[in-house]
Amino acid sequence: MSRMYIETPSRAQTVVEGLYRDVERRIAASPPGLCPVDMALSFLRLCHAQTCGKCSPCRIGLGQLTRLVESVLDGEANLETINLIEKTARVIAASSDCAIGAEAAEMVLRGVQGFREDYVEHVVNHRCITGLTQPVPCVSLCPAGVDIPGYIALINEKRYADAVRLIRKDNPFPSTCAFVCEHPCEARCRRSMVDAPINICGLKRYAVEHAGVVPAPACAPSTGKRIAVIGGGPGGLSAAYFLSLMGHQVVVYDRLEKLGGMLRYGIPDYRLPQAVLDADIDCILSTGVEVHTGVSIGEDISFERLEDEFDAIYLSIGAQNDKKIGIPGEDSTGVLSAVELLRATGSGKAPDFTGKHVVVIGGGNVSMDATRTARRLGAASVTCMYRRRVEDMTALADEIAEAAEEGCEIMPLQAPVAIEADEQGNVCAIVTRPQQIGPVGKDGRPRPVNAGLPDLHTPCDIVVVAIGQGIDSKTFEEAGIPTVRGAISALPDSFVKEKSKVFAGGDAVTGPATVIRAVAAGKVAAANIDAFLGFHHEISADVTVPPARLTNTPACGRVQPGCRPAAERVCDFELASLGMTEGEAMQESSRCLRCDHFGYGNFKGGRQERW
Repeated sequence: MSRMYIETPSRAQTVVEGLYRDVERRIAASPPGLCPVDMALSFLRLCHAQTCGKCSPCRIGLGQLTRLVESVLDGEANLETINLIEKTARVIAASSDCAIGAEAAEMVLRGVQGFREDYVEHVVNHRCITGLTQPVPCVSLCPAGVDIPGYIALINEKRYADAVRLIRKDNPFPSTCAFVCEHPCEARCRRSMVDAPINICGLKRYAVEHAGVVPAPACAPSTGKRIAVIGGGPGGLSAAYFLSLMGHQVVVYDRLEKLGGMLRYGIPDYRLPQAVLDADIDCILSTGVEVHTGVSIGEDISFERLEDEFDAIYLSIGAQNDKKIGIPGEDSTGVLSAVELLRATGSGKAPDFTGKHVVVIGGGNVSMDATRTARRLGAASVTCMYRRRVEDMTALADEIAEAAEEGCEIMPLQAPVAIEADEQGNVCAIVTRPQQIGPVGKDGRPRPVNAGLPDLHTPCDIVVVAIGQGIDSKTFEEAGIPTVRGAISALPDSFVKEKSKVFAGGDAVTGPATVIRAVAAGKVAAANIDAFLGFHHEISADVTVPPARLTNTPACGRVQPGCRPAAERVCDFELASLGMTEGEAMQESSRCLRCDHFGYGNFKGGRQERW
């Protein structure tokens, strides 16, 4: 008789593995707006099923905790039940033998503390708060609230100009965002429950590339009000666009020679061609926005003068200053910031790195832009050093992969400690201290700790620092604008305390963020400035969205166009990424489940047609 057998999955095991994958997809696609108490209960049941049952806190405690949460949803609990849930979770977290039980209890505890009002609403009024306002997942995750199902439906009917008009209702940078948006809208796409998220950003690009020139809508009659916008980046120009449509006279001041801010001077042409950016800006200016470039507030014109001459002021100065690492040798010749490098390149004054060995320090999108730019400037080698792991980098995964394809080296778990220079003061090496991954921090990412290994000396000629950007708010501080650690202090509705007619938003308030968040800040500011001036203008798009069609939506792969060959694209600054073909765009747009009609959208009538 045989003593051993080769293990092969049984039919039951195969089916269970498939169910696991289905559960993973559904968890990943969980949209905002679901009842947090119900979700906590579902996760709690899953965790209870995964325990080994050897210790009482897991076997009995999690079961009792499940029944308590069930009583809240079933309308059988009272306010004391909520306190009992909290106490029980604390006991299980403190006494469980392993992390499985402890983490399950901690999850419930965080929920009770984080959304206690939802528990109370269930107990007192026997209803769910979130059920009243369930949003369409992609729309709610877009900071600007763009009608994504609407323009995807228009693309599917080849109404590309109408798709652009619908996008512009909430975002005056449709072309720019089609190339550089980080597409948070895809994170909870319900199509993930079937196969994979829809390539929303790729479809947007297809629309803007095939729409032709789409003029801006007509402006409302003049109100006679004048508004100054300080900063010609995406946030300032978005506010200017919407305010101009509302009939206000808008004047934009920017200290650089061309509008666009970090879109022009911080994003390389191979990602965002300047002609694409210029098309969006031209449309914004066509509404009658007045522009003064090369003007520095505090030097060429005082802030006090603007307060006297304008009815309202919007501060959207961005975050365009570089940050220092604070290590020895940082003032050596050959050390520059990513902001300097990208601004020089965007201005047509790119340095020559031919034959140079370049090290970039950082792990965000700016560091990837600097890394890939250095490669295109002729560097013999480019190494991106980061103190955490590659999977902890905040840069887009596609950017990291494309940098590696272009011959750039990613060196994780290296913390810079010094920059060495030769006798002439030129950079000759960077010294880094090897790290090992450590405990998870409050941001959910493991923190690096010293690995106890010898320092690493890496010879190089150029060091590019890309560890973030700072805000130059000194001029505005002197004018009485309140700040917090250099950032302008503004309320969520963009009002600046202590200044009756001043508003602020974007990176200058939140710190460096994304393009679409800056656009959203400009949209919020425009609405509230309009209200502050005594008006209630509404922005809408004269576009009829096609009705939803009932289909069986069979599983289908996601269309993901690639890039030009690495050996070709690394030699120039021409656009690196490829767009969709018509066939791909039609297939991808047909995958949309039309959540604006089926499911969530019908709670709110399908869409927000005006704001």
